[in-house]
Amino acid sequence: MRLVVDLNRCQGYAQCAFLAPEVFSMHGEESLVYNPRAEEEHREKVGRAVVACPVRAITTDALGGVGDRPAEAGQGTSDGR
Repeated sequence: MRLVVDLNRCQGYAQCAFLAPEVFSMHGEESLVYNPRAEEEHREKVGRAVVACPVRAITTDALGGVGDRPAEAGQGTSDGR
């Protein structure tokens, strides 16, 4: 599944890193690092992370899973920084 995190919107609350540590992690106190091509086996955890993000910075193009929202045009980068 493809993930996009709007790194301008992300405030470093780290809910995603807590809920899906296989996909998201914090580098330092405020810099999010993530895998933009998450494995399907992490779909449920990623869905929970999408829903839990307090600033709604995470979107996914996966269909039919928990917390899926279509990626919006012009929304951040997906280069995994």
